Amino acid sequence: MFKFLKEVVGGSGTASKDLPYNIGEPYATAWGSWIHSRGTSKDDGSAVSIFSLTGSSAQDGHLAAGRNGVKRLRTVRHPNILSFLHSTEAETYDGGSPKVTIYIVTEPVMPLSDKIKELGLEGTQRDEYYAWGLNQIAKAVSFLNNDCKLVHGNVCLASVVVTQTLDWKLHAFDVLSEFDGSNETSSQMLQYAWLIGTQYKPMELAKSDWAAIKKSPPWAIDSWGMGCLIYELFSGTKLGKTEELRNTVSIPKSLLPDYQRLLSSMPSRRLNTSKLIENSEYFQNKLVDTIHFMEILSLKDSVEKDTFFRKLPNLAEQLPRQIVLKKLLPLLASSLEFGSAAAPALTALLKMGSWLSAEEFRVKVLPTIVKLFASNDRAIRVGLLQHIDQYGESLSAQMVDEQVYPHVATGFSDTSAFLRELTLKSMLILAPKLSQRTISGSLLKYLSKLQVDEEAAIRTNTTILLGNIATHLNEGTRKRVLINAFTVRALRDTFPPARGAGIMALCATSSYYDITEVATRILPNVVVLTIDPDSDVRSKAFQAVDQFLLIAKQYYEKTNAADAAGGAGMGISSNPGNAGLLGWAMSSLTLKGKPADHAPVASASSSALTPTSSNASSAVDTPSTAPVRFSSTTDFSEHPGPVRVSSSSDFAEHPAPPSPTSTDGWGELENGIDGETENDKDGWDDLEPLEETKPTPALANIQAAQRRPVSQPVKPASSLQPKSIRKSSRDEDDDLWGAIAAPAPRTAKALNLKPNVTDDSDPWAAIAAPAPTTKAKPLSAGRGRGSKPAPPKLGAQRINRTSSSGM
Repeated sequence: MFKFLKEVVGGSGTASKDLPYNIGEPYATAWGSWIHSRGTSKDDGSAVSIFSLTGSSAQDGHLAAGRNGVKRLRTVRHPNILSFLHSTEAETYDGGSPKVTIYIVTEPVMPLSDKIKELGLEGTQRDEYYAWGLNQIAKAVSFLNNDCKLVHGNVCLASVVVTQTLDWKLHAFDVLSEFDGSNETSSQMLQYAWLIGTQYKPMELAKSDWAAIKKSPPWAIDSWGMGCLIYELFSGTKLGKTEELRNTVSIPKSLLPDYQRLLSSMPSRRLNTSKLIENSEYFQNKLVDTIHFMEILSLKDSVEKDTFFRKLPNLAEQLPRQIVLKKLLPLLASSLEFGSAAAPALTALLKMGSWLSAEEFRVKVLPTIVKLFASNDRAIRVGLLQHIDQYGESLSAQMVDEQVYPHVATGFSDTSAFLRELTLKSMLILAPKLSQRTISGSLLKYLSKLQVDEEAAIRTNTTILLGNIATHLNEGTRKRVLINAFTVRALRDTFPPARGAGIMALCATSSYYDITEVATRILPNVVVLTIDPDSDVRSKAFQAVDQFLLIAKQYYEKTNAADAAGGAGMGISSNPGNAGLLGWAMSSLTLKGKPADHAPVASASSSALTPTSSNASSAVDTPSTAPVRFSSTTDFSEHPGPVRVSSSSDFAEHPAPPSPTSTDGWGELENGIDGETENDKDGWDDLEPLEETKPTPALANIQAAQRRPVSQPVKPASSLQPKSIRKSSRDEDDDLWGAIAAPAPRTAKALNLKPNVTDDSDPWAAIAAPAPTTKAKPLSAGRGRGSKPAPPKLGAQRINRTSSSGM
């Protein structure tokens, strides 16, 4: 047995095999004979504190008191009492003599004296923190004395420890016992009082006057101990003898009256610790009030919460920084995560988080933020998006792609224009961390819809965003999306800043287009904007024309030089001066525009934003003359006066082609900007070549005659064409058949009911009028052809032909 124990258990101070914790370095101070060491769990490596007490034999009095402390700590639970996790006893051998060691494992804590030195607080901040700590210890002592009828017996600086969140907790329960005033013997009360230092004993306990002790209230001994704790705390020294308690120089004036009542020589007149919490002015300060409000947050109404959290960012700057980060920040994060905090609390959380290091921020704040994205509270979502620049860089690519973006993307379709715009702007930070699959399969589809949003400013910012994230798109996606998005939509928008944004986006992404695209798709669309009604758009258009012409010229020079390295499909570098072109306008929906062109855009959610109509075909108003649309057949001599060009109207008439490979919406423009089917020439196919001359009137008549079908004898049934066919033929140019149409008969004659030709599929063929016997004369008025006789009733009837327009 002895050999087995030696194999299982090491030397003195080593935990037994049953203790699932690793013992680390001990602290310099601890209560009584205990050793307070750091420790970690063997399972997950979490931090703990391990208290160990070693005795020479199982009958050692210190071990008996230690077992009492273990039992009491395990059974007594309170927020301000040290949390018990595990305990065990182990028999060890040191030099051949057996020794027994008791181990208590608790939450990770630090001796109060060591923590005070570490914090180094001074002045008002020190007093505020001491007030909060004393408030917590007073609650613990009051709980023991008034609720549990227990006496701690040795409240002092050594019996207080501090958690990682800077909360003060009471421990050292070795002397703890029930208060029994009816029992005449002292054997069951404070039987381990000999462990208490003489300087900490009140007069009646020092004299062992058990009769006086039993007649005194339950809090009498521990109230004296609270006075000793206050003295040691403010004097900064350990109490050496009882007489030192009379030195009140270091005691704050607001706390001095209560301090004196705690140390009253008459036990019955000592201040109850519960009254100390309620009545003392010393405990009424900003730190205590703030932490207390956070702890009972669920009991507050929405108005109180909103008021508190709006003041908290400024208040946090006035409180001790370490206490804010280690105490208030975890409370705030927890309240937000579980929904008890209002949306303004997010601002305070991010402000406090900005005082942390990058690693601490990822550990303490970022998990809460990621969880908040799943919240259905729109105010929370708005707060997250408004401050995304403060934490966006800390988000990992996997976190954004899998946890954040799926929730953020719901804002693209939100009914609130303000939230749609915030969601759009957040992509400037989130898009670089998205996978290509998410960008192509989801993000671009949302941006395609936003580019035809009813809010003009959102359409503009969508174009800006595309220009900024173009570098994060793969080559195939850029080819499919960028030109369509910038030329077909942005350049044809009715909102001038949107057109300007399209021009700037083209310039900023010019390195992604080959020379063919520059010459056939970009320059033709940009040149039109050099006569745009808006001066800012015209200015940007001229700059863009110069830039793309320079690219074309560079390509021409390289091809002329027969540079083998520069092939026909080489990419042309963009103008270095355009590197910062897209660093604009992502901060507000308020964009530049002329009052005559659109309503002012005051804010993201302003109702004054000019909505885009479904067909986007409304022309820009002109003060005096109607806009004139230019085409290859326009005769400029017919318009001697000033000419205003309606860019939005002209653009609507020149639709851009669909991309056959488009899956994001830009290849298939389902929006109202272009209502007609697109073709491969981006809407420019309806413009005839400029070199084609207009035919003379005589030649035009000859060509029209050549297009006419040869006149054939009209069969009786031919005049009974369906109405739709006759109507469509009437819409042809100048009604080519109108010149040979038969005139309406002037007299009514009996119908010949025996037709020459019978068509079984035409039930009206039997009563069709015969072909006219006279040569057709051209109609002198109108473009209609002769009237068709109405079908008669059976029998000889008088036919009333009163219409010359046909059926």
